[in-house]
Amino acid sequence: MLFNSMGFLLFFPIVALVYLALPRKVRYLWLLAASYYFYMCWKAKGALLILFSTAVTYLGGLLLEYVKGLCWEEDRKRKGRKRIVAGCFFLNLAVLFYFKYAGFALDCVRGLLGLFRVHADIPISQIVLPVGISFYTFQALSYIMDVYRGEIYAEKNFFRYALFVSFFPQLVAGPIERSKNLLKQLADPAPFQFERARDGFLLMLWGFFLKIVLADRIALFVDRAYGDYMSFGGWYLIVATVLFAFQIYCDFYGYSVIAMGAAEILGIQLMENFSAPYLAASIGEFWRRWHISLTSWFKDYLYIPLGGSRKGRARKYVNKLIVFLVSGLWHGAEFSFVVWGGINGIYQVLGEAIKPIRDKTAAFLGLHQSSLGHRLAQTLGTFLLVDISWIFFRAGSLQAALKIIRQMFAVKNLKILFDGSLYACGLDGPNFCLMLLGLGILLFADICKYRGIRIRQVIAAQDFWFRCLFIVFAVCTILTTGIWGPGYDAANFIYFQF
Repeated sequence: MLFNSMGFLLFFPIVALVYLALPRKVRYLWLLAASYYFYMCWKAKGALLILFSTAVTYLGGLLLEYVKGLCWEEDRKRKGRKRIVAGCFFLNLAVLFYFKYAGFALDCVRGLLGLFRVHADIPISQIVLPVGISFYTFQALSYIMDVYRGEIYAEKNFFRYALFVSFFPQLVAGPIERSKNLLKQLADPAPFQFERARDGFLLMLWGFFLKIVLADRIALFVDRAYGDYMSFGGWYLIVATVLFAFQIYCDFYGYSVIAMGAAEILGIQLMENFSAPYLAASIGEFWRRWHISLTSWFKDYLYIPLGGSRKGRARKYVNKLIVFLVSGLWHGAEFSFVVWGGINGIYQVLGEAIKPIRDKTAAFLGLHQSSLGHRLAQTLGTFLLVDISWIFFRAGSLQAALKIIRQMFAVKNLKILFDGSLYACGLDGPNFCLMLLGLGILLFADICKYRGIRIRQVIAAQDFWFRCLFIVFAVCTILTTGIWGPGYDAANFIYFQF
């Protein structure tokens, strides 16, 4: 069930009304049933995988608590608890590997054998990737690590823990929640507050605007150019690449905001997943603002266990490269994703390594690094570097990415930016202008967020009539300017494939 579908527009109000009408002590049971129904609308059998991950990590948490209370020597208890954590990780990652990486691994084996002129007819069956498996697997594993570290209690109520793993607003595309935040809220449901529900509704409207009005409109241009990159070379691909940076941002940010808004209406606060990332002045800052839940997950459960920055500068750089390579592989079983992750890792390592040189150069030239011009140059440079890496993310394969880059420079057609030819690439003139207007609204909203201005609070502070008019205007804008398919064919979210 997609957020931007008629089914969800019927499903969510019913779930919310029944949830708020039930006694607080049993609300989690209703949300659990709703969450499994929500997920089973894609494929009913997929719920068995969520149930498996839930059962394994639930029992693992109880075993960790049990071993902790035994009258064993501390060393023996520590080894026993580590084995439990390792077992939970192995079982969950084995399932994830089979569904997401088995075909990729077999392709790699066949390719390696081919290098030695060994022909191997390895059958590769078509394995359907369950929606959201990477997200709920990582969420369940974070719980086990938190229990092991003593940062959260081992949940005794199986159904409440099952809701933590399957909570429907953030089930299939995050944010990847921590047990310290979500599980505790599920254990002690907040009473209904009109102000929270109003803020949640405004968040959902913003998310629908980002997805339906902006992301799906930009996709028409990007899909056309990247889908036939041999015909749309040169500046068509350059413009499409710039636009894809905003497409994936609006698409994923839109999902996260809708999830946050839906949870807020239910009295549950999810973590912020994006914080104006394209206003970042460095690659490091960008990754502190982009997909925050995944970035922090890798920091807490991979980067720090690898040693973080505690074992010298060289080891720190190696650890960062490992994290980004794994992050790339997390996004998809394709070498283009690994290259995308590797490029961003190299960006960050080089950025840190040459920072002293850049600071000395700026001081020598008399440049004021706090000035608006310098900051703007850094922001544009960071966006350019990130945008180049997005080519490998969007292309679908490493070979296609390299061909697309070659086509960008092989075709000289700067004039298409001025003669109206761009309008033949999926978006006509009015829709192109509407897209630019929407991007201007997004830029304004991100600047406000960057400066700490909460637009929802500004709206809430206005008179009642103004708030009503604003909501009516927002709804009408989404309905009249959104991209709707034939028969209301709702477009999928990009991150559902991960």
